[in-house]
Amino acid sequence: MSQSAVKASGVADAPDAGRWKALVFIALAQLMVVLDATIVNIALPSAQQDLGISDGNRQWVVTAYALAFGGLLLFGGRIADLWGRKRTFVLGLGGFAVASALGGAATNEAMMFGSRALQGVFGALLAPAALSLLAVMFTDAKERAKAFGIYGAIAGGGGAVGLILGGFLTEYLNWRWTFFVNIPFAIVAAAGAYLVIREPKGGRNRSPLDIPGVILSTLGLVALVYGFTRAESNGWSDAVTIGMFVGSAVLLLAFVLVESRVKAPLLPLRVITERNRGGIYLSLGLAIIAMFGLFLFLTYYLQIVKGYTPVKTGFAFLPMIAGMITGSTQIGTRLMTRVAPRLLMGPGFLVAAVGMLFLTQLEVDTSYAAVLLPGMLLLGLGMGTAFMPAMSLATMGVEPRDAGVASAMVNTSQQVGGAIGTALLNTIAASATTSYIADHMGGAASRSQQQLVQLEGQVQGYTSAIWFAVGILVVAAAIALTFVNAGRPGGGAVTGSGAGDEAEDELRVPVVAH
Repeated sequence: MSQSAVKASGVADAPDAGRWKALVFIALAQLMVVLDATIVNIALPSAQQDLGISDGNRQWVVTAYALAFGGLLLFGGRIADLWGRKRTFVLGLGGFAVASALGGAATNEAMMFGSRALQGVFGALLAPAALSLLAVMFTDAKERAKAFGIYGAIAGGGGAVGLILGGFLTEYLNWRWTFFVNIPFAIVAAAGAYLVIREPKGGRNRSPLDIPGVILSTLGLVALVYGFTRAESNGWSDAVTIGMFVGSAVLLLAFVLVESRVKAPLLPLRVITERNRGGIYLSLGLAIIAMFGLFLFLTYYLQIVKGYTPVKTGFAFLPMIAGMITGSTQIGTRLMTRVAPRLLMGPGFLVAAVGMLFLTQLEVDTSYAAVLLPGMLLLGLGMGTAFMPAMSLATMGVEPRDAGVASAMVNTSQQVGGAIGTALLNTIAASATTSYIADHMGGAASRSQQQLVQLEGQVQGYTSAIWFAVGILVVAAAIALTFVNAGRPGGGAVTGSGAGDEAEDELRVPVVAH
């Protein structure tokens, strides 16, 4: 590639002197968004009681956020490319803080649901802007590895940190602080970003907004996420659930057809059809399916079966967080510039699967030290090691004008994966629990024996679902090893053919620039 071509791509600009300071504020914002996904779950029972939310409606505290966030991510990514990532990032933080204040001050269920939807809207602006800022600010291979190692650790471990923080706030203050805690995060991150971030020039995509693409993608993703959410509560054979899945398929197919024809598409198909990125979006989405379901089961297991308090439950997740941070910042970052990404992603997902295999051995009286501790450590190490190159490679080699939508696709695969994981694995667990209790309740004479059968049934449900999660992670590893054929940044590319070769040429662009 000629020097002029490199310069035209926007990669050859000298790196910004304040990029490491910027990383602190970008990471803080990402932590806030990831924390919010789990911190509210811990506070939900208390909020439900205070606000008089019915059991039938309580799911909307989670669903309102998920629908707005998941449905608008591609639009948010495109807005970041159009308006500028820094401006979108600061706007997203400001809006998220206002929405969090409304949630904390909620006096009825309508106000709560509205504030959660508003958090989702601004989260959909914030998340892709944060990741795409990293993508355009860190172009040197070694620096990029360190930056994405930190980002990957936060993206993976932040959810577990949310369980600890949510437990503390709910137990020692009250549920409203699980919303108010976002406000200082947002103010500090927005002020720091405004003062420190200098977005590289020439990276804007000033093409007119693809309105049909926005409408079709938003409605299609909302229908998909709602379909899985409804399946969890109403069953897979429910008429509305089936209608949502059919509607989603039609809308997303129409979206692909529109994108292949319009002059300035919302999601240029080149972003997802490139072999490496396609493999990453798919394997990452599958890994999140396995992981989100596991978070839920372990939380229930520790609190309901083992009788842990919310705070103690949060601390029980610390080995997983430690594993993720180690895998991402030490293993992934150190090896990213030495080996091909697939040799980190594939084995990483397999190590996580081995960790989950430990957790299939759960019983009512299982020792934390013997089973849960090694299982969570391995799960964290594997996921951290795999997430780091996945996050980096998903945006590497992308033209600057497409950085926002490429980043949005990473978040979309995670968000949709989370919705699928919660619904699918919950359904499997519930079915196994019902079956176990039906088979064993007849032999339970006393009340204490019946309670024991109930607990054993719940654990049987969790382990059945975790077996599925193990299989999903093995498939994610196979996809990563098969599809991702890019060479290590700065080194010789792994030979491939067709689209793979083009990707390898792209992946070397940042190195040529330096």
